Amino acid sequence: MHSTLVRGQNVFGFFTTVAFCVAGIIAASVFLIPQAPSASLQLRNVQVVKGRPHYYSPKREEYAHIKFDLDADLTTLFNWNTKQVFLYITATYPSLRASEPASSAIIWDAIIPSSSAPWHTNHYIHPVAPSDKSATTKGKKNSSKSKKAAKKSAYPAGELHLKNQRPKYQITDYAGRIANRTDAVLELHYNVQPWVGLLLWDRRSDIAMWKGLEGGRSELFNFPGLKGAAAKKEDLKTEKGAEGHRLMAG
Repeated sequence: MHSTLVRGQNVFGFFTTVAFCVAGIIAASVFLIPQAPSASLQLRNVQVVKGRPHYYSPKREEYAHIKFDLDADLTTLFNWNTKQVFLYITATYPSLRASEPASSAIIWDAIIPSSSAPWHTNHYIHPVAPSDKSATTKGKKNSSKSKKAAKKSAYPAGELHLKNQRPKYQITDYAGRIANRTDAVLELHYNVQPWVGLLLWDRRSDIAMWKGLEGGRSELFNFPGLKGAAAKKEDLKTEKGAEGHRLMAG
């Protein structure tokens, strides 16, 4: 009963109980920290092209290329229990059939690490401000510490200022056509990934000391039509299709 093995099991059980309780307290403590995330998201440009959106695409189809402006202040999402925040922007537009739910596609995403998170190649680093480029260049020549300085963001964690940002992903539709689709909107979403505890997703409503995301949604816009030779080919196909239906009906 009082063997070394039994004593080891008791010590290990006591250790895991204490560790679990401490982790629970840390996870619950973040609910006492106020949060007030805000963002401004605006459409800069949208183009619709017909081709292969990816090198592995089996066929040519219409796809959209969207550029946007983003100014976000998500600094209040970072606390002692925040490891990183996953950001992503979606483009949502109605489906072709009213009975079907709206279609949504991710056009851009980023992993924003906290200051205590270990460096990873997938982490997003905000571009260095123009005023800091010269200092960064000099630092590279003077000291080996410049590599670590170059990996630091020009803004605090959670603050982003992106102008005319190119998308990471093209938008395609299951129907193969996205030109002239209407009532589309861009939306910012985030997922807080803590060191200990549950994953927390974005919301628009307030919960106690946590404010919902203010802004982060663009105005409604329409996808433009195809231009040039691609548009002429589509019109010709449409005319041939209509003529075929008339012949069959006759």
